[in-house]
Amino acid sequence: MNENAPIVGTTAIIGLGLIGGSMALALKDKQLTAHIIGTDLSREHEQKALELGLVDEILPLKEAVQKADLVVLAVPVNACVQLLPIVLDEVDKQVVIDTGSTKTNLVNAVVHHSKRSRYLPTHPMWGTEFSGPEAAVHGAFANKAVVFCNREESDRDVLDKVDELYQTIGMHIIHMQSEAHDEHVAYISHISHITSFALANTVLEKEKKEEAIFALASAGFESTVRLAKSPSTMWVPILLQNRENVLDVLNEHITQLEKFRDSLESKDQKRLGELMQNANKIGRVLNK
Repeated sequence: MNENAPIVGTTAIIGLGLIGGSMALALKDKQLTAHIIGTDLSREHEQKALELGLVDEILPLKEAVQKADLVVLAVPVNACVQLLPIVLDEVDKQVVIDTGSTKTNLVNAVVHHSKRSRYLPTHPMWGTEFSGPEAAVHGAFANKAVVFCNREESDRDVLDKVDELYQTIGMHIIHMQSEAHDEHVAYISHISHITSFALANTVLEKEKKEEAIFALASAGFESTVRLAKSPSTMWVPILLQNRENVLDVLNEHITQLEKFRDSLESKDQKRLGELMQNANKIGRVLNK
């Protein structure tokens, strides 16, 4: 497929951080596009993306969209809700995708747009706690899942093109409605970030000697609080946009914590063991 010509002539990537930069690398590494235009609110990010070779040129938003065959929105979800209608206003036959972690608000923002069918909501399920163009990673999306939402609302050629792109960079595709997507990511991603932020705050509040944290931190602690290094500029909008689902799972998480607290207060060894043994079942789920 890639031996003759790229399947996308020009790609515009809006947002040149971790995801946008990694997507640029994936498209270049697999020779899926002939030319990448970048645009970002940060001039520093734009210049760094050029220096790193993530993009071939920098253009203003509207000009970038007009010159592109594929438009990738890789900005925080609150900005994406504002930008998507503006992008679709400039679209003729372009294919437009986003990479955001919430979908319902985004889909609702363009439900009546005349170019809605040129857009496919996508969520590549990958990320790190780092940000900016320097955080971009080669091969980031290989062997990971990507969710396509509300595919029946997108044109057939849009689906085919995006399907081919994501499969070529190594992702397996899952189809969901936007509401189901937001519910499930609250359970598997958003609550994990809240837990990590809360644990980090707990340790920082109780352990005032930072050198003690550094000296005693094990691999388990480091992996548990890794997500607490994620930027608030990305995660505040995600949690607020998915507020109802996040509150639902957060309340259940608090209930589970209370069960551990109560078992410890009552010195109930049997109950404490039962809670841990029940939690061990997650291994079977993850190893399927």
